Amino acid sequence: MKNELSIPLTSANRSEQKPRTSIRSAALWVVQVLLALLFLFAGGMKLMMPIQVLLAQMAVPLPGLFVRFIGVIEVAGALGLTFPALLRIKPFLTPLAACGLVIEMIGATAITVISMGAAPALMPLVVGLLAAFVAYSRRNLLAV
Repeated sequence: MKNELSIPLTSANRSEQKPRTSIRSAALWVVQVLLALLFLFAGGMKLMMPIQVLLAQMAVPLPGLFVRFIGVIEVAGALGLTFPALLRIKPFLTPLAACGLVIEMIGATAITVISMGAAPALMPLVVGLLAAFVAYSRRNLLAV
């Protein structure tokens, strides 16, 4: 009795893997673009809004320059999620940008848990997991 792992790849098996790969690639691009839009919006708001308005909306008081720095990180991460892989110019930057956003979302999750509890922290946790999925899936681009 042969198990599935011992069956050699035939042309029929290879043709079945092609649609799976393209579906996964399309799903990965959708996740990347949605994350990029989310981080572009969030970072743009942190950069464009007056600092007094931002600090009044936050549950934990953070220094104004630190909030602006987070906005710069989010905008840079959003651009890094899409443009290097899309333009095929230094595509190894895409998984690195995703890793940077994972680190940021770990901090956002921790601050949210401390200030508001566990339930509101699910949003930054899910966004961080999606960024980790992008970093893991695009890791083959790191082999330069």
